[in-house]
Amino acid sequence: MTHVVPADQSTQRAAQTETITVSRYAPFRSVAITIVNLTVFFLIWELIARAELINALFFPKASEMFAAIYNGFADGTIWPELSHSISNFMIGLAISIVIGIPVGLLMGASRVADLILSPYVWAMASLPRVALIPLLILIMGFDNSMQLTIIVLSAVFPIMVNCMAGVKTVDPSLLRAGRVFGTSRLQTYTKIILPFTLPFVISGVNQGIARGLVGMLIGELLGGGGNGLGFLLDRAGDQFDAPMLYAVLILLAVMSVGLIQSMRWLEQRAAPWRDTART
Repeated sequence: MTHVVPADQSTQRAAQTETITVSRYAPFRSVAITIVNLTVFFLIWELIARAELINALFFPKASEMFAAIYNGFADGTIWPELSHSISNFMIGLAISIVIGIPVGLLMGASRVADLILSPYVWAMASLPRVALIPLLILIMGFDNSMQLTIIVLSAVFPIMVNCMAGVKTVDPSLLRAGRVFGTSRLQTYTKIILPFTLPFVISGVNQGIARGLVGMLIGELLGGGGNGLGFLLDRAGDQFDAPMLYAVLILLAVMSVGLIQSMRWLEQRAAPWRDTART
C-alpha cells in the first residue's frame, strides 16, 4: 500500500531541508563573497595604479603594498611595532571594559549615581582626545603609560554611555513581571536587565574599539616613544614611503575588523536569540 504524503507536509519538509542546507553552507558563502570582494577591490586598485591615474608617490600599486607588508615582517620592521600596538590596545580595552560596564550599569540603574557621574562622563565623552595629549605628557612624560591612558580614556566612555542607555531602556513590563514572580534584586539584574542590555554592551564595546584605535594612534603619533604602528606610519610619511604607509593602514583595518568580528562572534554565543531574530 502506497503512503501518500500531504502536499503541505511535503512542502514543509522541503523547506526544512533547504533551511538546513543553507545554514550549513552559510559560513562558506560568506567567506567566498568576502574573498571575491577583496580580490576585485585590490585588482581595481592595481589597475588604477598601473594606469597612473593618480601620482605613484601618493598611490602605489597594491602589489607594492603587499610586498612592503611581506618585507616588513621578514626584516623585523613591522612585527615589533604591531606587537606593541596590539598589546597596548588589548590591555587598554580590557581596562575600559572592566571599568565601563559596571559604572554604566550603575548609572542606568541608580538615579543618584546618574546625577553625580553623568556630567563628568558626558564631558569626557565629548572632549577631543588630542586636547588631552599635552596634559598627559606633562603628567606622565613620553612613557608607555601615557599611550595606555589615552586608549582607556578613548574607549571607556562609549562603553559607559551605551550600558547606561541599555539599562534605561529596559521594558518596564518585564521588571513588573519579575516582581510579580518574586525575583530578588540580584535575579532582576542577572535574568532581566543584563540579557536586555547585552546588545547595548556589545555596541558600546564596538564603539570603544573604534575610539580606542584612534586613541592608540594619537598616542603613538603625538606622544613620542618611537614605537607602535603610529610611529611606523609617521616614519613612512616622513620618508615618502607610500607602500609602507598603505601597508600600515591595511594592518590597522585588519586589526579593527578582526576585533569587531570577534565581538560579533561573542554576541552570537552570548545572545543566540538575536542572531535567530535577524535571520
